[in-house]
Parts: sequence; C-alpha cells; structure tokens
Amino acid sequence: MTSTSGKEALLERCELSTLSGPSWCRVLLLAIMFAALACNDASQDADETPVLSFDVARMRLTAGADTTHLLAELARNSEQHTLGLMERHHLADSAGMLFLYSTRQPASAGFWMFRTRIPLDIAFMDSLGTIGDIQHMVPCTATLAEGCPSYPSKVPYHAALEVNADYFARNKLAVGSRLMLNDTTQLVSSAGKP
Repeated sequence: MTSTSGKEALLERCELSTLSGPSWCRVLLLAIMFAALACNDASQDADETPVLSFDVARMRLTAGADTTHLLAELARNSEQHTLGLMERHHLADSAGMLFLYSTRQPASAGFWMFRTRIPLDIAFMDSLGTIGDIQHMVPCTATLAEGCPSYPSKVPYHAALEVNADYFARNKLAVGSRLMLNDTTQLVSSAGKP
C-alpha cells in the first residue's frame, strides 16, 4: 500500500463524490487555496518584522554647536550584533542601529553586509562616543557570507552606528563628531515590552 498525501487523499475523495453542482470538495479545495494564500501573505509581512527585539533610545550626535537627533536600536549582545540590520528593506531617515561593546574592538574587527538589503554608512566610535572613522557599505548580493566584503574600521572602537547611506554627510557629521553614549539609558522602548 502506498501512502498518499492529504491533498491527494482529498482529491481521491472528490473524484468519488457523486454530488451534483459545486460539490463540497470544490468548496473545500477553494477554502484550502485561500488559506494557503493568506498564510503566504502573512509570512511575507513577518519578513519585515525583526527576529530579535532591540531596545530603542533617542540619541544625539554633535558636531560643534549643531546637534542631530535619531532613534537607534541598541545591539548589546552577540546575537543582536550578528543579526544587525539583516533582511531589513527600509530604515527611517532618522533611525539607525548602535552596536555597543563592553570591551575595545580592534580595528581589524570589521562589519559586513551579508543579507543586508539597504546601503548603509557606519561610524566607529571610542568609549567617549567620538567618531574615529566612517565607512560607506553597499548591500552584498552573494548567496554565501564568504562572498561579502568586510568593512573594518581604521581605528579601534567601543561602539559603531549604522545609518542610511549619506546620513553623516547630509547632517554634516564627520570624524571628530560625537555621539552622546549616555543617551543609551534614555529608552524610548524596551525589548520584549510593548
């Protein structure tokens, strides 16, 4: 005896149906097709939802007397560091992700753009939040991580801020500008809490 899938078994039963007009099988098959389409749409919406939760803080960047504000998702642990902005298709103009490290990272510890869909700029900062290097990063279309370039900093760093491409230039932020790292305690929303 060969086993049949649920769909094949349903089709066999439908063929045996002797009801006239639109049979119960046709109605059932239509209902299954609509349910499958609805599940597909829901999974596409789920692709836009981050897999991990991140705390969000209102941050200030200063350049001389000018101050720029942005909302930053805070990547504090290794899982969040690894995921970063992967699979995001959009980042608000005044938003970013701040990667925080408890120890100083060597300049050779770079970032990559594997599965990152939007062009980004990244600023590497010391423990006081002073920007020591800014890099422009482009999305990587390689199917394997090994095919993506790395973007190392020119200086050791304690934090790195990813924002939309050209954000720093548009806001006249450069090497020497400062991110107020103490703003990370001023949470707008906390991971895991509504």
